[in-house]
Amino acid sequence: MTDPTNNSRRHSAQVVDGPGKAASRAMLRAVGFNDEDFKKPQVGIASTWSMVTPCNSHINELAEFARDGADAGGGKGVIFNTITISDGIANGTEGMKYSLVSREVIADSIETVAGCEGFDGLVAIGGCDKNMPGCLMGLARLNRPSVFVYGGTIMPGKGHTDIVSVFEAMGAHSRGDIDLIELKNIEETAIPGPGSCGGMYTANTMASAIEALGMSLPGSSAQNAISQEKRDDCKAAGEAVLALLADDIKPSDIMTREAFENAITVVIALGGSTNAVLHLIGMARTIGVELSLADFTEIGKRVPVLADLRPSGHYMMSELVAIGGIQPLMKMLLDAGLLNGECLTVTGKTLEENLAEVEPYPAEPPIIAPLGNPIKAESHLRMLYGNLAPEGAVAKITGKEGTRFSGSARVFGSEEEAQARINDGTVVAGDVVVIRYEGPKGGPGMREMLTPTSAIMGRGLGNDVALITDGRFSGGSHGFVVGHVSPEAFDGGPLALVEDGDIITIDAVADTIDMRVPEEELMRRKAAWQRPEPRYTRGVLAKYARLVSSASTGAVTDQE
Repeated sequence: MTDPTNNSRRHSAQVVDGPGKAASRAMLRAVGFNDEDFKKPQVGIASTWSMVTPCNSHINELAEFARDGADAGGGKGVIFNTITISDGIANGTEGMKYSLVSREVIADSIETVAGCEGFDGLVAIGGCDKNMPGCLMGLARLNRPSVFVYGGTIMPGKGHTDIVSVFEAMGAHSRGDIDLIELKNIEETAIPGPGSCGGMYTANTMASAIEALGMSLPGSSAQNAISQEKRDDCKAAGEAVLALLADDIKPSDIMTREAFENAITVVIALGGSTNAVLHLIGMARTIGVELSLADFTEIGKRVPVLADLRPSGHYMMSELVAIGGIQPLMKMLLDAGLLNGECLTVTGKTLEENLAEVEPYPAEPPIIAPLGNPIKAESHLRMLYGNLAPEGAVAKITGKEGTRFSGSARVFGSEEEAQARINDGTVVAGDVVVIRYEGPKGGPGMREMLTPTSAIMGRGLGNDVALITDGRFSGGSHGFVVGHVSPEAFDGGPLALVEDGDIITIDAVADTIDMRVPEEELMRRKAAWQRPEPRYTRGVLAKYARLVSSASTGAVTDQE
């Protein structure tokens, strides 16, 4: 058991010490504190439990294990909740506009509760796309000793299915390839219980990135949601916060420039989601580290894609868990000089020390390719620039889609409009679908385009149609897709000037995205363009639209 020092109570002491704080103590006695508890460091346990989504439906139990760990380590654990939303449920609806917004609300709420209540340290437990980076941003703002815990991955559904299988089955039904009975069978069996979506989608991508960053205990990112390993991880995280308090190790000591480079490296090796670009830049800016799209490009030149994981690959996270998770992969990357082993982690040890005893994968596992024979020699995350995206855009190109696409623009002013035209057959081979006014301000909220990309795949057009947007993509999206186009259309970016029939060329080798329109014509269109009226003028979406930065700088709301 850690012997806490007075320094480890620098925040809670202001709330509970001395005769003048009798009222505070009285309130806390009613929720279970006793005399001894007031002498201990208080550890806030930020739980994202909710019935909203299977990703988080089990986290109430995990929060209790984390609290028990904090208590066993010599502290006093206090559980509190923050919100979560479900991308998988909201995708393709107006409600999806709240998704990225929720990341900021989560960060705000963790900062608010911990700042108000005087917690000395924190454990945050997340299990879905936005609540993980939201938790990290909240911890970064507070900069108190903290550990993040991933809620864990879901198990595969019947027939090796998952949530993306359902979205693509919807497209197949629209095309007439499967009937309603087959669609309902996939719907009923693809999501068998708690846990985050099963491929290397955004949840598993961000969990892996956070472990590589050093803010989770070793192994936390690759455990099944319902498992003893995950319960033990939570208990150990609660205990670890007390050790961090004793040594005064804070997020700013761990979330360094080199640690973010490690996180990017692991994301690329795993073939992770484009959302990692947005979230890692947002997290870095919150802790005061400069990170940009260019860093993904530079790191991507030397880091290969090694994992054959969904959506572009074959396997699920639970199958990677079964052979050892991401620790052996990180050891491979470290031994090859692709990771910085000197970075400090929440164990109080360096990354190299954490990986010292890690055993390699079983001989030639099909899930992880050897460094000498990678799935892709360079990064699948391509930062594109050109007259369509002067500030950059983000594509996920594994090579299976090809590396170059040129086609005729078919322009839509919203996701719903595009979805209808994909479903009714208006979108045909050779089209570049342009979905604009879906950016951080224009949406507002930068919706994911999983529904239209899944419809394109389901209609058999995955190799014949490209899609570009100032919105985002789900980690489950695949095909020739480009998002985060900046500046966004609502700010008068070039995407606002595209017209039906313009020839658009995307080159994932040269990393360019351009429309074949003379400069004089673009200037004429720009002069005639008018900004649309805001879609929301009150409430959280309107407030977000007024505050949010460009996607190229992380779409954050708390910058100067």
